[in-house]
Amino acid sequence: MTTLESILRALRGAGDQGVAGTQVSSALGISRTAIWSHIQELRQLGYDIEATSHRGYRLLRVPDSLLGEDLMSQLPQERLIGRSITIYRETASTNLLVDQRAMHGESEGWVVFAESQTRGRGRLGRSWVSPAGKGLWFSVLLRPPLRPPEMTQLTVISATALSRAIRQVTGLQPEIKWPNDILIQGKKVAGVLTEMSAETDRVSHAALGIGINVNLEASDFPSELQPVATSLQIEKGEPIHRSTLAVALLKALDEDYARICKGSFQEVAREWADQCITLGKRVRIHQLDHSYLGVAESIDPEGALMIRTEHGELERVTGGDVTLEKEP
Repeated sequence: MTTLESILRALRGAGDQGVAGTQVSSALGISRTAIWSHIQELRQLGYDIEATSHRGYRLLRVPDSLLGEDLMSQLPQERLIGRSITIYRETASTNLLVDQRAMHGESEGWVVFAESQTRGRGRLGRSWVSPAGKGLWFSVLLRPPLRPPEMTQLTVISATALSRAIRQVTGLQPEIKWPNDILIQGKKVAGVLTEMSAETDRVSHAALGIGINVNLEASDFPSELQPVATSLQIEKGEPIHRSTLAVALLKALDEDYARICKGSFQEVAREWADQCITLGKRVRIHQLDHSYLGVAESIDPEGALMIRTEHGELERVTGGDVTLEKEP
C-alpha cells in the first residue's frame, strides 16, 4: 500500500471526526512534515482537505477525477481485482495495455483506467466513443481458471456486476442484453469486451474491458448513435460521481469473479437471467455470413446463449450479434 493510499484511507475512515497528523505519521512511520507534503499534493489534485488544531485533517470534498490511490483506498484490503490500479490521461485502448502488460508478467487483478481513449473498441470491431473525463473506460487483467469455451462466463459476471453497481449508485434500473450490453430505457449505456490469449485447453490471460457512458451529453454522441445510445447523466438528470461508481463496480466485479473461480457461476447466472431482456424473446442471430431466427431460452453452464430455432432445434450461441425481433 502506498503512502498516499494509506493517507486517503485514514481520511476516509475518520469521516467528519478528522484524524490527527500525529496519528497518521505514527501509523505510517513517517514524519508529520511528510504527511503535510502529501496533503498538499492532494489539495493540488483538487481534494478539499481541512486542517485544524483540534480536529486534525478532514476530507471535505473530492474531485470528479480518477486517482488510483484514492480508488484503492476505498476498496477492501483483501481483494484481487483492483489491488493495483493505473490511470492514464489518454491511451489508444485499455485492453491493448492489459494484453501488453500480461505478456510481461503483470499480476492478475491489475486495473487500468483511461480518461480518454483514441481507439476505444466494442465487440465485432466497433468503435466506442470515449470523450475525456466523461465516462469510465477501463480494463482488468485476469488469469481465470477457465477453458476457452467457458469464457462467456466472464462477460456474464461483468454485465451482472455493472448492472448492480449502476443501480446501487444511481438508483436507475438497467437491463442486460446478451451478451455484453447494458441498456436503460432501451438505449445502450455500457458494454463489455472480453478478449483472451489462450491455448487449446486453458486461458493464459484475459483482458476484461468495460466502457460506461457516465456524464456524456447527447451532443457528445455522433448523430447516428443518438437514437440508440445514452448516458447515466442523461437518464438520471444530473451528473454522476465517476470515482464512486468505479469503486462500486470494482467491488462487484471482485465479488462475482471470486464466485466463478470457486465454481459458483450458476449463482451469478440466476441474477443475470433476472435482468436479461433477451431471454424469452424472439431474436435474430448474426454470425459471419449468415443469420437465423429463434427464441432465446436460457444460458448454459458455460455462459452460452441457448436458442430454439424456427425448426425446433436448440442452438448454442457463443459469439456473433443478437438483435431483438418484433413479434410477428
